[in-house]
Amino acid sequence: MAAQLSSDQLVGILRDTIVSLVRREGVDLSARQLGVFLTCYLNEGGHTVRGLAQDLNVSKPAITRALDRLTELDFVRRKVDPSDRRSVLVQRTVKGAAFLRETRHIMTDALAANKTEAASRRSAS
Repeated sequence: MAAQLSSDQLVGILRDTIVSLVRREGVDLSARQLGVFLTCYLNEGGHTVRGLAQDLNVSKPAITRALDRLTELDFVRRKVDPSDRRSVLVQRTVKGAAFLRETRHIMTDALAANKTEAASRRSAS
C-alpha cells in the first residue's frame, strides 16, 4: 500500500497525523519522544537506554529524558534487568498500548482522507 503513495502523500499523512495528535485532548509527544515510544512498541525485544540510543543514533541522555516523559505519562515503565542489575529494561504499559491504538486510528483516518482527496483531484482533472 505504501508503495502506491507518493512521497508528498506520505508526508501529508504524517502531517495530518501529527496535527491530529496535537489537537486532540490529552498529551502530545515531541518527535524524539514519539520516536522512542514507537521503537519500544513496534520493535520486539528488551529495550535498554543503551540499545535505544544505538537504534535511534542519539545520545543516552536524550533517550533518558524521553523515557522520563514517557514514564510520567505511564506509556512505559522501567525495570531493573535481573540478569544485569546495572541495566534497565523499558517495558510497555496498558496506557501506552492504548495510545498506540489511538495513533493507528488517527493514521488510518489520515490515509483515508488523503486517498479521498487524491481521488477528487483525479476526477476534477
